[in-house]
Amino acid sequence: MSLAHIEDLGDRLVLTARNGARRNALTPDYYAALTDVLDQARAPRIGAVILRGEGGYFCAGGDLSQIATRRKLPEAERLARVEALHDLIRGIMACPVPIIASVEGGAAGAGVSLAFACDMIVAEESATFSVAYVKAGLVPDGGLTANLARHLPRATLMRLAMLGDTISARRLHDLGAVSFLAPEGRVSEMSMELADRLCRGPRAAQAVIKRLVSDAYGADMATQLDAERDAMAQAAAAPEAGEGITAFLEKRMPDFRKARK
Repeated sequence: MSLAHIEDLGDRLVLTARNGARRNALTPDYYAALTDVLDQARAPRIGAVILRGEGGYFCAGGDLSQIATRRKLPEAERLARVEALHDLIRGIMACPVPIIASVEGGAAGAGVSLAFACDMIVAEESATFSVAYVKAGLVPDGGLTANLARHLPRATLMRLAMLGDTISARRLHDLGAVSFLAPEGRVSEMSMELADRLCRGPRAAQAVIKRLVSDAYGADMATQLDAERDAMAQAAAAPEAGEGITAFLEKRMPDFRKARK
């Protein structure tokens, strides 16, 4: 049985890690499946992607038993293994559709990197996030330091990374790093509800918004103003804006499916 499963629900894709015995530690099956999902997500019919794990846990990150076997590999091969993870992180962030991390139980190591590369996180109220690389004498990868630094105070990130402490989903939500908190047992339901909202939205505009927001963290104001100017000028003439503006003037909810026909 594959350790990753893709479910195609017509307007969205759901990728489930099926390595529950190892708390969904990353596997070659998962890498291949996520690559496939990111390719499929470029189809016009797809409005959202959900990443989740089976067995009550999102993802434990890299499998230390596998990492142990790589210690004696040449440096070029060790670099290539890390780069494979980084290719996935880049793919998530470059994907034109919004990607939701549906976090039940918690995430650790590269599982945290995976979650924070996504556009939104729906986390169980009792979930925990652990950046515990240091406890194995390792350092963060998968863009973890960059993505967490966007959300957390330096002192908090240093504590997590230097000591390997855990942080609760509730605390991350309070800091603005987790989008939605879900009561116990409702993570999947709330993730689907969020996907519903996204799938009803204007997909071309959402893709541009994702790019603008991602670029904003590294761009200066002048560059970002130019990017927003160009994007708005194009969006204003697009079919989605036609439907959205008409719906507003007619005091009704927009049906952006009309703009996609």
